[in-house]
Amino acid sequence: MMKIIRKNDVVTLKITALTSEGNGVGRIDELVVFVPNTAVGDIAEVKIVKVLKTYAFGRLQKLLEPSKDRIENNCPVFEKCGGCAYRHINYDAETREKANQVFHNVSSIGKTDDFEKGNILCNPQSTERYRNKGQYPVGLNADGEIVFGFYAPRSHRIIPVEDCLLQPQIFKEILFEIKAFLTQNNVSVYDENTNKGLIRHVYLRRGSVSGEIMVCFAVNGKTFTGVNALSSRLCEKFPQIKSVVLNINKAKNNVILGEKCITILGSDTINDTMCGLNVKLSPLSFYQVNHDMAERVYKKAGELADFKGNETLLDLYCGAGLIGLSLAKKVKKVVGIEIVAPAVENARENAKNNGIDNAEFYLGDASLVSDLINKGYKFDTAIVDPPRKGLGVDVIDALSVSGAEKIVYVSCNSATLSRDIALLKDKGFKCESVIPADLFPRTIHCETIALLSRQFNLHNMKLHSSPFEMIKSGQKTIELRLFDEKRRQIKTGDKIVFTNTATGETLSATVVKMHRFDSFEELYKKLPLLKCGYTTEDVDKAHPADMERYYSATEQNKYGVVGIELSNVQKL
Repeated sequence: MMKIIRKNDVVTLKITALTSEGNGVGRIDELVVFVPNTAVGDIAEVKIVKVLKTYAFGRLQKLLEPSKDRIENNCPVFEKCGGCAYRHINYDAETREKANQVFHNVSSIGKTDDFEKGNILCNPQSTERYRNKGQYPVGLNADGEIVFGFYAPRSHRIIPVEDCLLQPQIFKEILFEIKAFLTQNNVSVYDENTNKGLIRHVYLRRGSVSGEIMVCFAVNGKTFTGVNALSSRLCEKFPQIKSVVLNINKAKNNVILGEKCITILGSDTINDTMCGLNVKLSPLSFYQVNHDMAERVYKKAGELADFKGNETLLDLYCGAGLIGLSLAKKVKKVVGIEIVAPAVENARENAKNNGIDNAEFYLGDASLVSDLINKGYKFDTAIVDPPRKGLGVDVIDALSVSGAEKIVYVSCNSATLSRDIALLKDKGFKCESVIPADLFPRTIHCETIALLSRQFNLHNMKLHSSPFEMIKSGQKTIELRLFDEKRRQIKTGDKIVFTNTATGETLSATVVKMHRFDSFEELYKKLPLLKCGYTTEDVDKAHPADMERYYSATEQNKYGVVGIELSNVQKL
């Protein structure tokens, strides 16, 4: 008989797994119980704090038998802050759990098991003080005193933190000076409930190689009293500080930085070095917080791409261009696309400052890929490094027609990566290998690098990028991008013309046979595909726009998918 569990019950529980948020998982009959700050192998006395239909939440009351993975927590605010999740277990156990979670997501969400599982990239000697950036919300405690710290989990309640063990120790010393000045000069701090007060966040950034530091005050206004005096005081006491900046953020939201920055003292940027590149960093620049591990990830991305030297690399979500620029010497050309204008300017500056002349950076979204293809670009490999939400459908469509035979996907969220692996599978890409990378020790986050490649057809013949190459290799079956049976009836005996929009070269052929499939996935398994920006025109009836459009799910269901077999192929 199943035991009835109620709120405030105290139960004995064995922890058998960890969630992606680092919480322990145990079972009472069929009821799953989640318990923070526990480890696999713990036997614990747990107080039930919430019960739902199929699961419950508990709080650790007493450890009866500790897991072999357990260690002493060395942070006084670990259980309150929420920034770290794994300070109570050893690093081997942490990286094992992270790797298992990545592989589980790829298998279950990505719907694929046929991939190589690479060893997790990590550095056991550098699990503390590795962050080069700290963002500290500012508030008042119950006694009305200014505090800096971090938000408690799922709240905007500030947990005062004098020294975070993930941040450089000098950040603690700088914050102490700032706090003393703000207190002495009665500078107001922001209250998000009333939208009043000035100082919202203190944002510190440090060049891991250069040692240069930027201090940025995010303020709910144009300035604050004494900002010049405070800036001078900081630069005098800490010679490493090369830039003091005001960031204006009057928005009623929880976004840390606004769009406008005003330099108070020193330079607009600080300098650092990444993968041998000289990099300038502004408050708004994206820069991986773990410098040394980021270099290892970028290097591994290049290894997976296995460049031969003559490729054109498409770098989507290129940011300041660091991944593409770090690989520029290995390829013929780098083409970066980014939707954030300041990042594109940073990328162009980084290329210029490092003497890299085979890299181009464009402002735009994924639709720009098709425009570039129509202008004659052909991409061999794509690297994507999207935000946590992953790729959009439009990006996946752009990748499918980009011509890239390999995609190196760098992800900070293995769940959305796995979702996109499944979507790319429907576009003809296979996940070849997955490598976790621990850029964020002690936290729940884990970076992942995945390699996807276009698939071969049933005869194990490589996909080709144009009808000309396909025909030379003996392939006589291609895919039409859109076949609208209501408007266009292509049939056996029709004459078809293929036009290379880049060169104007044309081929003609006769339709020998039609193939209809229920889905692209079925077609991918049976036919080689044409996908690189060429238009396919029916001489008598077709409009190029019909062929240029790619299938949406609605169109696929409505019209089906068509392949055609050709004969009598000749140049015009």
